[in-house]
Amino acid sequence: MTSVAGVRWGLVFWEHAGRAYTGITGPETRTGTAPVPEGATFTGIEFAVGTSLRAVPTPALVDGGIGLPGTTRRTFRLDGTRWETPGPDDAEALVERLVRAGIVVRDLLCVEVLRGHRPSVSGRTVERRFRAATGLTQGTVRQIERARRAAQLLAAGDPATDVVAKLGYCDEPHLARALRSYVGRTVGQLREGAGGAIALDLDQRLTS
Repeated sequence: MTSVAGVRWGLVFWEHAGRAYTGITGPETRTGTAPVPEGATFTGIEFAVGTSLRAVPTPALVDGGIGLPGTTRRTFRLDGTRWETPGPDDAEALVERLVRAGIVVRDLLCVEVLRGHRPSVSGRTVERRFRAATGLTQGTVRQIERARRAAQLLAAGDPATDVVAKLGYCDEPHLARALRSYVGRTVGQLREGAGGAIALDLDQRLTS
């Protein structure tokens, strides 16, 4: 599967060949290839920008991730505590427990910035806090999110000229470069559904 650039970190749980695994995924600044073993089943949780794990700095996860040892089919270990492995219907409850335990934290300054507010601190402080919480600059977050949105619109049949105008790209070559860097697809491939499986689902997120 083509792995599309994304600005969020997450938890992923999967089973393959009778074994269970848990991993922490980080933000990705470029497109790549994600292996999907035949017969594997996955459950993933994607967290909002501005949230982070208490024990793992998000900048350390950018363009990578870590596996969590000691995973069984029933439980996994995170931040020194064993938790019940969730299915799709249990993910929200797990997030709530992680937040209550202080394992998932949120920088409210980042939340304000993402909502368009101007915090009463210097721009340098905002950028430093933003990078510490997300591992990315504000500009990188905007570029990746815009490219992902463009890919969704193109896949839904919107003309490239409309996408350029709607999302503020300078021109179609500018759009094409962004798609190549962050999505790994051309305009034509997205419109035709060509190029194989692609991880581009923005509709199901869990936030704290």
